[in-house]
Amino acid sequence: MKKGSFIIIWLVILFSGCTNNEKPTETNQSNAAKDSVAMAKKKSIVFFGNSLTAGYGLSTTQAFPAIIQKKIDSLGLPYQVVNAGVSGETSSGGKTRIDWILRQPVDIFVLELGANDGLRGIPLSETKKNLQAIIDKVKAKNPATKLIFAGMEIPPNMGQTYTTEFRNIYTELASKNAMALVPFLLEGVGGEPGLNQEDGIHPTAEGHKIVAANLWKQLEKLL
Repeated sequence: MKKGSFIIIWLVILFSGCTNNEKPTETNQSNAAKDSVAMAKKKSIVFFGNSLTAGYGLSTTQAFPAIIQKKIDSLGLPYQVVNAGVSGETSSGGKTRIDWILRQPVDIFVLELGANDGLRGIPLSETKKNLQAIIDKVKAKNPATKLIFAGMEIPPNMGQTYTTEFRNIYTELASKNAMALVPFLLEGVGGEPGLNQEDGIHPTAEGHKIVAANLWKQLEKLL
């Protein structure tokens, strides 16, 4: 949801609650105005990814972006998390979708894409080109946006060369674009049966807590 849209919805709820016979006091009006201004001043963190970001198989409140929002709120930091994860998303789909996401202000952009490309055996050159295109669009929209790359790894069933070169995409693009890098987003979770759902791919609620911690190590440096 866009930050502006969220504020409008919030104000609608606020004013609908004041439609009784009691006249809002100046204090209430002042507090409401302050809350609205405070919300408008919050910076945005956009998590742009696939089913991992979306929290496949779980409620969105259990996905790692929501966990990070709770962490941010507990620290009193002025940031609003936007979960822009779509299950099944590839780098190509992300390249198509990014323009719509960039209609809203983005202060910190977390890119979590590529895993579905690897699982489908999409040519690595194509994946790399699409990811760079996404990064370029974010930079063009706002050069001051801070960038984080969530690195991924894939099983070796595509061959060791493909697996290694896939991993290198993240380190190479992160270095090229001066992005903070989480080397492997699923560190401590991938391959752990107790931390993954029955499909063996998507983390459980407990798994997402570890994923959030992995990402937080880089994110907290930018807040």
